[in-house]
Amino acid sequence: MDKQISKEDEFFAKQEFERRRKHEEASRLAMAAEEKKRLKDLHFMNCPKCGMKLIEIEYKNIKIDKCSHCEGVWLDVGELDEIVKDKGGKFTTLLKVFNI
Repeated sequence: MDKQISKEDEFFAKQEFERRRKHEEASRLAMAAEEKKRLKDLHFMNCPKCGMKLIEIEYKNIKIDKCSHCEGVWLDVGELDEIVKDKGGKFTTLLKVFNI
């Protein structure tokens, strides 16, 4: 009889551990998501170089970000490819717009 109680105790202990482990994992994932959102909010539209605000300018359907302080020009994923592949001279005109 003691052997049966021991197996039951072991079974319930394992189930309790697994329940708590899943709860801890869910808490960790929630904290990671909150931290990611906090960092995004903190850095959104700030210059990666100097941290000052970026000014977004739309030029020929491409949104280009220019720093208000160091005047760095930043592009989002795919925007440089879009500028370079255009045969209509977007790149040359873009350089003139930003005094580069």
